[in-house]
Formats: sequence, structure tokens, C-alpha cells
Amino acid sequence: MIAELEAAVSSDSPRKRTEILRRVAALFLHDAGRLNTKQVSVFDDVLVHLVGRVEAKALIELSESLCVTANAPVETLRRLANDDRIAVAGPVLAQSPRLTETDLIDIAKSKSDDHLLAISGRRQITEAVSDILMDRGSARVARRLVENSGTRFSNASFSFLVTKAERDPIHAEKLGFRLDLPVQLLKQLLRRATELVRSRLLANAPAEKRGQIEDTLAAIAAEISREVTKSYDFSSAEELVKRLDRDGRLNEQMLLGFVCERRHEEAVSTLALLCGAPAVTVGELMKNKSFDGVIVACKAAKLAWSTVSTILRLRFAHHSVSENDLEEARRAYIALSQIAAHRALRSMLAQELGREVS
Repeated sequence: MIAELEAAVSSDSPRKRTEILRRVAALFLHDAGRLNTKQVSVFDDVLVHLVGRVEAKALIELSESLCVTANAPVETLRRLANDDRIAVAGPVLAQSPRLTETDLIDIAKSKSDDHLLAISGRRQITEAVSDILMDRGSARVARRLVENSGTRFSNASFSFLVTKAERDPIHAEKLGFRLDLPVQLLKQLLRRATELVRSRLLANAPAEKRGQIEDTLAAIAAEISREVTKSYDFSSAEELVKRLDRDGRLNEQMLLGFVCERRHEEAVSTLALLCGAPAVTVGELMKNKSFDGVIVACKAAKLAWSTVSTILRLRFAHHSVSENDLEEARRAYIALSQIAAHRALRSMLAQELGREVS
């Protein structure tokens, strides 16, 4: 039977080749459980010759029929998995146990995001494969990897995911549920999560994860309390900032650098000099959970919104601002005039002076 089909492979009729492909595939699937390695190899040779000479519809059928077969012809599977058409490649990429780690890495390095998405749904994904998927894949690939309990992540990939989660609440929630997320990275994730994400994580976490999240949130709450009540000495930072200003090097980009590097004293002292207020006053505004005072100081300093948004996101080491709050702040910042900002800042300073006198 196989010899007869091999001879028919050279047919010039597309319809005939498709018919042959279906007959060979059906014959293989019928006897798959009884075939030895050599017999599977014969089927593989015939199918490989046909795969490149039939229409997509027949290949999709072949891919769907072979993808879950334990001893499916390996070279045929590789041809299907490497097809640029995701409808052909997808079933094999997502399900076939016959593809090796090397096969998956090679495909992940060169194929489309759709191919990467299919791989990210596999039952088991090694660290080496997930690293490539994380490096090349889109946000939807990363999200499916996080949701897949069979994915194994390297420490580098986990760290990247935690950083990414700062701006993606859904991603943060899914990542927080993973039982294999290292404790230090869970702590980092929860530090930067919004109150809404924290509450959702605690409410929806699996039982075996809930205790760890509760303990971590308690530790973070203590850290926030210490941060807000901490006293800062701005004298050294103010001297540095004045020296930079005299040298003509103090500007908005310098401020942004201090903020991103979490150099709190330097960032506060720089913003204070740019807006014309004492560093201790600006330091108190930065501690306040409300963003109103920070917006006033930033507008008085004539900062771009991109800089202001970074300040609002990073001013607390253990607290994150939600996207809704950030949008509300953006609208308020745009609506606030320079004159109004300076007037509000003078009013704040007068009130502070009055409290000191009394």
C-alpha cells in the first residue's frame, strides 16, 4: 500500500495529491499505535514529499490530525510547524509533544507573533523557550505565558515581567497568582501595584498563595509608614543642586534622572530650586498621597507633563499611582496656569510660615 502511494506522489494533479495526502494520513492514524520507528519513518518520507505540494486546507487538516499523536512523523511535524501560515502551524506548535526544545527555539526566533502566541499555550514551556518568547513576543504573548501554569521562567524573565506589571494591572494580577514567583519579586510587584490591584490579588489569590501575599502586604505597609514619616536632611543635596545650577548644568533632564534613580533628596532639592520653594516644603508635598501640591510645584517649575508623570509614578518607593489617577492628574496639570500655580505656591508658603509663627 505504501509503495503504491509513494509512486503516486509525483502526480501533476493537485486534487490527486490532496487525495493521496488524506489517504496516507488516515492510514497512519489508523495504525499509529502499532507502527514501529522504521514504519513511521516511511510514512514521514511520503508525507514530507506531499506537504509542499498540496493546498493550505489539506495542510490544516493534517496539522490538526497529527498534533496530538504521540508518535507522529517528526519531519512532517517540523514542516507544518515552520509554515508561515498560522492556521497550518498553530495546532502543531500549540500541542505536539514531538517538537523538541530546539525546534521551538528556532521557530520562536524567526516566525511571527502569531506563531509565538501558539507556542506560549503549550502544556510545558522551558525557561530557554520562554526567554525567547519574552524577548520577541508582544504583550499578548507575555500575558498568555504568565497565565500558563506550565511555563517556566528564568529570573531575568520574571524580573522583566514584574517591571512590566507596573503599567498593566491585569498583567500584575495574573503574575501575582503564580506560585513560582520568587518572594523578593512578589514583594517588588506588590510595592508598585495600585491599591485596587493589591486588593484584587488578595481577594482572588489561590489559598496556597494568600498567606504569602498577606505577609508581604503587611511588610510593605510598614515600609510605607516609615517612608512617609521619615525626616530628610536636604542640606547636602541643596549644595549639589546649587553648584550644578551655577555651572549651567541643572535642568529638567537632570531632575528626571534624579527621580528615575530614586535619589529623593536631589530630586526634591532640584524641583524646589526650579519652582522657587524651600526643599522641606517640596519634600512634604512629595510625601502627600494627594497629587495636588506636586502638580502646583511642577507647573511653577514649567516642567513637561512627561516629567511630571514620572515624578507622580516614582515619588513613593512603595506605592503606585493608577492609570485613572494619572489621567486625572494630567487633565488638572493642563488646566492649571503658570500664574495660578505660582499663586497657589505662595499661598502654601504663607500658610506654612503662619503655622511656624504660631
